[in-house]
Amino acid sequence: MSKYRIVMVRHGESEWNQLNLFCGWFDAGLSEKGKSEAVAAGKALKAEGYTFDVAHTSMLTRAQTTLQAILKEIGQENLPTEKTWRLNERHYGGLTGMNKAETAAKYGEAQVQIWRRSFDTPPPPMEPDHKYYETIVKDPRYAAEPKPEEFPKFESLKLTIERTLPYWNNTIIPQLKEGKKIIIAAHGNSLRGIVKHLDELSNEQIMGLNLPTGIPFVYELDENFKPIVSMKFLGDEETVKAAIAAVAAQGKAK
Repeated sequence: MSKYRIVMVRHGESEWNQLNLFCGWFDAGLSEKGKSEAVAAGKALKAEGYTFDVAHTSMLTRAQTTLQAILKEIGQENLPTEKTWRLNERHYGGLTGMNKAETAAKYGEAQVQIWRRSFDTPPPPMEPDHKYYETIVKDPRYAAEPKPEEFPKFESLKLTIERTLPYWNNTIIPQLKEGKKIIIAAHGNSLRGIVKHLDELSNEQIMGLNLPTGIPFVYELDENFKPIVSMKFLGDEETVKAAIAAVAAQGKAK
């Protein structure tokens, strides 16, 4: 029997997803498709009768907007919401703002896939002369945290997990123990870190995992927070398959 249940969702397609750009900590908004995906996610949760006690999201608008659309659909627009940089997308460093297909053409698909999907190889750092350095580093939403020494210039998936899991263990797990019903609206890589932890995936297995945008998925956990049900998507199978394939195709040279 499952003791705990938690819902997670990757934000809807962003404007930079649509343009095939490395986004990371840049605060791109949702595309029109992404807005529709967020509404559809809310409708799927409503159809299954989901309600929540607390929500968790990142500091980035695309995740927050997705969450707001979901909460509106399920009639919980005033749900208590905790926002943290620890759920932010992976910081893509010097690749931020670059077109994925152009980057693949320049460096080779193999190198781009290493930067995007390898477990512990980070992209080049974001230097102070980078186009978006000031926009990100001086963003007032990061005035309190992360601490200057924690503020990333780049992140591998390994580094992303290292700053995401403390939030899972120190904030989300205690709330689950209290019996709270939780939804997390975050990003492909911060959620991949949680999935890797829960399902005990190898570094190689997590490299091949593609989370679709805007489709909620559910974990049911036992008393030791081990999955009884893993990554159950709320959507028809063909839609989910198509969404995963679209994510997997990103970054290939065209």
